[in-house]
Amino acid sequence: MGIVKISDLMHENLRVAGNALSRSINAQAEHWMRVGMLTEMHPELDYREVCQLLIQAELAGGLDIAAAVTTQPGKPRASSSGKH
Repeated sequence: MGIVKISDLMHENLRVAGNALSRSINAQAEHWMRVGMLTEMHPELDYREVCQLLIQAELAGGLDIAAAVTTQPGKPRASSSGKH
């Protein structure tokens, strides 16, 4: 785990969104990072499909970028190092 520097405005945006969606600031930031990562890797997918990938990845043991790069959309593999 490390420290990521973000602007005060982004921190406030995370706080507001996190409160609205019953997530901590860190959980909201991680959610946006996962969605953004998968959107960059699979620009052909819409938000609903990206969320489905996140759910499938969670059921398979967590989102692993190495597996996500080599796996077809809709079929993420389990992480070898555990969750996230």
